[in-house]
Amino acid sequence: MAYYFTETSHTFNEYLLVPGYSSSECIPANVSLKTPLVKFKRGEEPAISMNIPMTSAIMQSVSGDRLAVALAREGGVSFIYGSQSIEDEAAMVAKAKAYKAGFVVSGSNITPDGTLADILALKEKNGYSTVAVTSDGTESGKLLGIVTGRDYRVSRMDPATKVSEFMTPLSSLVVAGADTTLKQANDIIWDNKLNSLPIVDNNGNLKYFVFRKDYDAHKSNPNELLDDQKRYVIGAGINTRDYAERVPALVNAGADVLCIDSSEGFSEWQALTLKFIREKYGDTVKVGAGNVVDRDGFMFLAEAGADFIKVGIGGGSICITRETKGIGRGQATALIDVCAARDEYFEKTGVYIPVCSDGGIVHDHHMTLALAMGADFLMLGRYFARFDESPTNRIAMNGNYYKEYWGEGSNRARNWQRYDLGGDKKLSFEEGVDSYVPYAGPLKDNVNLSLSKVKSTMCNCGALSLPELREKAKLTLVSATSIIEGGAHDVIRKETSVGTIK
Repeated sequence: MAYYFTETSHTFNEYLLVPGYSSSECIPANVSLKTPLVKFKRGEEPAISMNIPMTSAIMQSVSGDRLAVALAREGGVSFIYGSQSIEDEAAMVAKAKAYKAGFVVSGSNITPDGTLADILALKEKNGYSTVAVTSDGTESGKLLGIVTGRDYRVSRMDPATKVSEFMTPLSSLVVAGADTTLKQANDIIWDNKLNSLPIVDNNGNLKYFVFRKDYDAHKSNPNELLDDQKRYVIGAGINTRDYAERVPALVNAGADVLCIDSSEGFSEWQALTLKFIREKYGDTVKVGAGNVVDRDGFMFLAEAGADFIKVGIGGGSICITRETKGIGRGQATALIDVCAARDEYFEKTGVYIPVCSDGGIVHDHHMTLALAMGADFLMLGRYFARFDESPTNRIAMNGNYYKEYWGEGSNRARNWQRYDLGGDKKLSFEEGVDSYVPYAGPLKDNVNLSLSKVKSTMCNCGALSLPELREKAKLTLVSATSIIEGGAHDVIRKETSVGTIK
């Protein structure tokens, strides 16, 4: 006879936090959201901690190199999607790591024989307004000049105009040598009133750009997450099929942490992947595993050597695993169960393995609920897919803007490795949908707003840190009627009313 869980499976929307005593010190400015990303022993510090409890999902429509940099600037970690060739994923990781402390590898490059039309196409494709003109059109060719928005006027120029005719030539540029420090580069920028400074080697080959805006961004991002070489901390997704080739390539590209991307982690496939990494790299390569939804799944991956463990099956906004396969568990119940197992494992072994809540976050207050239930950090897909920095197109529909968003189990993604059960190398059926999400603007503004709500709620609970929140939080289940009561009700809202009430 099948085993039956006695507790009903619950979602975040079925819980509320009950306020606790707040001292005069409990103000959002005093709240720390620092949290461990990887496992550590009692009394020791984790090898990697995050300054905010946010990671981005391992998805084609979410985590590219642009979002990886943007999220690291805010203090979180993005896991660049692995459902692409090994070479392309490694290149994305390397590109994100190249944003080292303001030294940026040129993202848009052209030869002098290119045209204004080519410049406009590059800007549309990459979003960069500064284009390097090099002898061979590569990011490391001999620098001949640059093109910015000040060098041309689209309305008054022929699109066929050669780049050589309107670029700012090398002779008119201020450049610096390869041994220039970031401080020296910024001094040159300010002294010469520049927007960018090309860094070249002794042969005149382009190495980097340093931008004025990055100096300002650095000062305005006190939480930015950097490695010991002042490069952004970047994660990357792997699968349980080609890990022997993919993992070394990602490590060589500079990935700080890896994560097995799988719909279900309680399997020998994940154990074999973790075994390979431990035998080849020991504990120097950090790798998360999952997803699981109960104590048994957590204990399995903990013993297999995971550095963090993801919780959640079927709770994502584009996931239809529960609908198609009847597998999963309410995200709140799964998280509570797994976090209890984490604490049990910590008491028994002295090793703390962080838990990542993956899926089920619909509203900002769900983030606080997940953290109160025990999650060390969250993995978010739909949330980040809405922002400028996600890799997808922005589309206008019916007067509003949207971003494309599709599941890794959809036919569009064709990420069969994520759902691999050892059969043919294909998707037998879809476990994700292809969709749109409302466009929300830049990542920074939205993340700051969401986390301000988290901090405010933590203060209502009398907590100034995430461990303190887990200790002091009081949670209550709510009825369907209570959920209705929690929103605006029994009034005519102004923005939805017809005409004006006088």
